[in-house]
Amino acid sequence: MSATEKPARRALVTGGSGDLGGAVCLRLAAQGWRTIVHANSGLDRAEAVAARIREAGGAAEAVAFDVADGEAARAAIEGLLEAGPIQCVVNNAGIHDDAPMAGMSQAQWKRVIDVSLHGFFHVTQPLLLPMARTRFGRIVSVSSVAAVLGNRGQTNYAAAKAALHGASRSLAREMASRGITVNVVAPGVIEGRMAEQAFPPEAIKQMVPAARAGRADEVAALVGFLCSDEAGYINGQVIGINGGMG
Repeated sequence: MSATEKPARRALVTGGSGDLGGAVCLRLAAQGWRTIVHANSGLDRAEAVAARIREAGGAAEAVAFDVADGEAARAAIEGLLEAGPIQCVVNNAGIHDDAPMAGMSQAQWKRVIDVSLHGFFHVTQPLLLPMARTRFGRIVSVSSVAAVLGNRGQTNYAAAKAALHGASRSLAREMASRGITVNVVAPGVIEGRMAEQAFPPEAIKQMVPAARAGRADEVAALVGFLCSDEAGYINGQVIGINGGMG
């Protein structure tokens, strides 16, 4: 590295080994971020995404920990911070465990909220002060149209994701003076294993004004823009990407 060349900024993407998370990782790496691909337990899948990034000329590494486990997450984050600040975090980790609330177990309720909401805190909180010292940061959380419109069988998922909206708007106010933006993207029906299992093609045509599912790369493009220098004045926003659903 030359004396004038800056080291690459580092980005952490939770749930980076999945369909959407993988697309986000590839996008950020293409924009020049040194990307940390996170998985819950399947480190091999995260390693595969990191390998694709490296093959394309980018820089990436893989890491695995449970975002719902506060101690494990903090230990992993502290280890990553030994190499320097992480100036971008995309909170993409989330799970479904659907049921009508009348028949929902306490375990179903708590686990979904543990991953999406408590995971947001466990991962983001330790990154804030090192990020603030650099006077630049990008925090993007992936929510869902279910958090905006509601969806039958997903009171737990909608509650967890809607909580990210309030948390992100509040955190944006806390960190804006340090050059840090905090935003949320709320996708609708996006192509991938989850959509294929939940929605037949005919149902998608009826539900979505655009008459199709979105693509992971379309969501990744929005996330990539929010993480760019050009998006520095977009802060505390929840941005839908749902083909016109609402």
